[in-house]
Amino acid sequence: MATAARFLRSTLRASEPASRLLSASYRSIVGRAAYTTGGITDVGQPTLKSHPELLADEEITPGIASEEYLSRRKRLLDVLPEKSLAIIASADQQMMTDVVPYSFRQNGDYLYITGCTQPGGVAVLSKETGLYMFMPDKHKRDVVWEGQTAGVEAAVDFFKADKAFPLSEMKKILPEMIEQSKVVYHNVNASASSYRNFDAFRRASLNNKVKDLVHYTDELRWVKSKSEIKLMRESASIVSQSLLQTMLLSRTHREESQLAAKIEYECKMRGAQRMAFHPVVGGGANGSVIHYSRNDKKIKRGDLVLMDVGCEYHGYLSDLTRTWPPCGKFSAAQEELYSLILETNKECIKLCKPGTSIEEIHRHSVKMLINGFQQLGIIGKGKSIQYNYLNPTAIGHSLGMDIHDSTTLSKDKLLEPGVVITIEPGIYIPPVPILNEDAPDRYRGIGIRIEDEVLITESGHEVLTASVPKEIPHLTTLMNMGAGSPVAEGHEPRAACS
Repeated sequence: MATAARFLRSTLRASEPASRLLSASYRSIVGRAAYTTGGITDVGQPTLKSHPELLADEEITPGIASEEYLSRRKRLLDVLPEKSLAIIASADQQMMTDVVPYSFRQNGDYLYITGCTQPGGVAVLSKETGLYMFMPDKHKRDVVWEGQTAGVEAAVDFFKADKAFPLSEMKKILPEMIEQSKVVYHNVNASASSYRNFDAFRRASLNNKVKDLVHYTDELRWVKSKSEIKLMRESASIVSQSLLQTMLLSRTHREESQLAAKIEYECKMRGAQRMAFHPVVGGGANGSVIHYSRNDKKIKRGDLVLMDVGCEYHGYLSDLTRTWPPCGKFSAAQEELYSLILETNKECIKLCKPGTSIEEIHRHSVKMLINGFQQLGIIGKGKSIQYNYLNPTAIGHSLGMDIHDSTTLSKDKLLEPGVVITIEPGIYIPPVPILNEDAPDRYRGIGIRIEDEVLITESGHEVLTASVPKEIPHLTTLMNMGAGSPVAEGHEPRAACS
């Protein structure tokens, strides 16, 4: 017990606790090219001058220097065929209602190549021209409602484009570039950008000259640079600390919605810009729904809670799952299943090293789980097909700027140093049979997943989420600590479990 307590105390770090409100008359605002604060030009996203606490010298986005963005552009051009043109559109701004936008998240490929986190732009890249950026035309009234955004000047000076133009001029410039190219690549799923309606683009498409760029960018994004790994480590650290605080809260607050609110609060207080995805907070049988999203139930005494969470830190995502008993004790059936999933998680992590593949690790996990399910009587001998009803997911996926990164690459692709993947075995037994699975009643309504984020290194691997407890003694110790414990400081006793 003492060893477990020391482990748990070592995993906790204090939360790190904004903004300046600007006001001006409409007349003074529309007369300016950009908002300024103390002479600092606002380009619509953090810069060294506006946010010196976030960016170092020569960085376009926090942690990524302009030199790295220039290198990415060159690497993409190097792998594209001769006389190719790459058109990379930003994500579109999605609207909640006619005038209320959803929080904007940039398309991964556009961000990877340009560093621009704002909507509406189109980047065009070729060996002949370098990088052209077509920037949204900003009307003065838009600035009043939405604030300043990057324009043509910022595209050249800040994002290091070779040339930049207002988006309204794209119809005059891009068609000729398309016609002079042998192949046109674009990020097909990114945007409904107007270039798709140009006659030159349509002719190129009819002549089979238009292809998806994603396979090339997925290859580039597969192995992370040192700068990217640093950002991913921080993203993993933020979500790990935040989930541990949420686990402590679960002893006294038993609503799924409360735990969802807590994890988001803790992540953002530690510097995350947003959650990587809507948190999964599944209490009891809700944990058997793989992408459960309602988060609107009360967790019953004796139930497990499964939380699958991740956050975004300056464009890079984390992904982590833990399952635990808020009341401090596993039932016999829960412990049997949990022990199998934990052992599979640990054994599969051991396989993470250069030269193996996600598919190879997946096959190993399937063998382990089928054998374990048969020993527990969950599936019968010769009925291994039922495995897919109990765990239809893969053992893991690549992780980076998207939660499922580099998705077009084969699962047989060999892992290399700098690749980040997840390892996430699980079992999902619904309260009543749905897909002909035949589990004993004692296991009904149990869902368990244990997911870690793993960086492939020269010598093997590094588990970026290792600080979050997953061993049964560590979990039960954490859930049973009293309010006076150093680990539980600031948290009430487990009144909600009584």
